[in-house]
Amino acid sequence: MKTAPLFAPVLVLLPLAGCAHDATPYPSLAPRAVEKLGFAEPAVAIVEAKPDPALDAKIADWQRTLDTIAKGYGSDAAKADAAAGRARGKGVGSDAWLDAQSALAGLDDWRAQTSSLLTDLDRAATDRAAALAPAYPALATLRERIVAEADRQSGTIDRLQAMLPAA
Repeated sequence: MKTAPLFAPVLVLLPLAGCAHDATPYPSLAPRAVEKLGFAEPAVAIVEAKPDPALDAKIADWQRTLDTIAKGYGSDAAKADAAAGRARGKGVGSDAWLDAQSALAGLDDWRAQTSSLLTDLDRAATDRAAALAPAYPALATLRERIVAEADRQSGTIDRLQAMLPAA
């Protein structure tokens, strides 16, 4: 007796498989509109800031305040430098050391005023950005001056503190 091969039923059903139809919708493989845009950065138009008299008045006031702080700090820094020189080699708690520490506290007050001025200026810049107004060049210029003054003050204070024995 002869038996049919085992794959015979598969051969019978194979032609019917070509008649099967899948009704499930599949997404197209064609590029979508967003994929045709590419990866290049979009062109951004740079908007110039228009003159703002009210802001210019604030900036002028802040510049005068910065000049006053810088002048006062310079005067007190010279006094603190002299006091630190007198305290060099003296013990912690001596009168010369206490005078130098008091002078340094005065310098810290000037530095706090500079920091406060920088905070006010940054708040004005942040408010402009929140209103979607373009950057104001005079604000950036003044900010650079304030940061430079704060760095100068910190450098002087650090130098004088290093001259004094630690408590």
